[in-house]
Amino acid sequence: MRIELASVSGSSDRPNEDWAGAVLPASGQGGVLVLLDGVTPPAGSDGCEHGVPWFTARLGGSLVELSGSRRDMSLRESLSESIRRTAGAHRESCDLSHVRTPQATVVMVRWSWEAVEHLVLSDSILLIEDAHGAVRAVLDDRLDRLPRAVLATDATADAVRNREGGFFTAAADPRVAARAVTGRTPTAEVRALAALSDGAGRWVETFGEGDWAECFGILRKEGPQSLIDRVRGLEDADAAAGRARLRRSKTHDDASAAFVEL
Repeated sequence: MRIELASVSGSSDRPNEDWAGAVLPASGQGGVLVLLDGVTPPAGSDGCEHGVPWFTARLGGSLVELSGSRRDMSLRESLSESIRRTAGAHRESCDLSHVRTPQATVVMVRWSWEAVEHLVLSDSILLIEDAHGAVRAVLDDRLDRLPRAVLATDATADAVRNREGGFFTAAADPRVAARAVTGRTPTAEVRALAALSDGAGRWVETFGEGDWAECFGILRKEGPQSLIDRVRGLEDADAAAGRARLRRSKTHDDASAAFVEL
C-alpha cells in the first residue's frame, strides 16, 4: 500500500487551516483517510477564541479516531459525533451560534477487505480510480449550483451558509452530517483514490490545466507535492499577468492533497 500526503499554507504569515491524516489499523484489514479544508473567516470576529487551525485539528483527530476504531459507526455517524465533541470542547468559551464559527469541508474514506466507504461535505474533492483505470470525481456540488451573485459578498454567502437551499460545512451542528455525500464501493473495484482541498483542486477547477483523470495521473506519477507546486506556479503566473483566472480570489490558498494506492 502507498499513502502520500502534502499540505502547504497559502501564506507564510498565517497558519495552514487545512488538515489531513491517514491511519492503517494494526489488523492490516484496511485504513482511513481524512482531509479537511478550514474555512477562513473574513476580517473580524468569528465568535471563537481558538481559531480555525485549532478547530480542524480537533475535528480531524476525532474523525480519524472514530472512523478508524469504531467500524460499527457509519462515516456519517463518525462525523456527527466528532462535530458534537469538538463543539463541546469550546461551547463554554465561544459563540457557536455565530455564522462564521470555525468550520471546514470534509473528505473521509475508510477501506477494508470488503468495501471502500466515502463521505464528502462541501467543496473538497475525492477522486476514485477503478480497477480498469477510470477515474471518477465525488463532489458535493451545492456551492457550484448557487448563483455567482449569492457568493459575491460575505454577507450574501453567509445568508445561505448551512441553510436549506444553500451549502453545508462541518461547524457546530452535528445534524449537518446528514447532508454529506456518501457512498460505498467494493474494494475489488477500487485501485487507488485521492483527496484534495480546493486549493489543490485549482489545477482543474480554476486554471483548467486538465480534467480530474489527468490530475489523478500527476498524483500517481509525481505525488501530491508536485501537484501543489504546479498550482503555485500557475497562481504566480496568473497574478503577474493581471489575475484573469484568480480574479478576486486570494493568490495562494492553503493546498492539501493525499494519494492512496490500495
